[in-house]
Amino acid sequence: MKTTIDIPDGVLEEAMKYTRAKTKREAVVTALERFNRLQRLRDLNTKLKGTFVHFMTQDDLKIMREDAKWEKKT
Repeated sequence: MKTTIDIPDGVLEEAMKYTRAKTKREAVVTALERFNRLQRLRDLNTKLKGTFVHFMTQDDLKIMREDAKWEKKT
């Protein structure tokens, strides 16, 4: 789809730098794809928030890792 938009030069130059795009079009498309992906992840996070029970605490994980190290030594 062709669309004409006025993007400030500095914003577009920065987008090209961070996306490593060779063209303005590539920079805009990449930036929009990344933005859309981030929004989908946020939506998923909101949807799943509170649906999982914490299976282990940080302390449980630390103990498990220490046990694994001990088993490797023996």
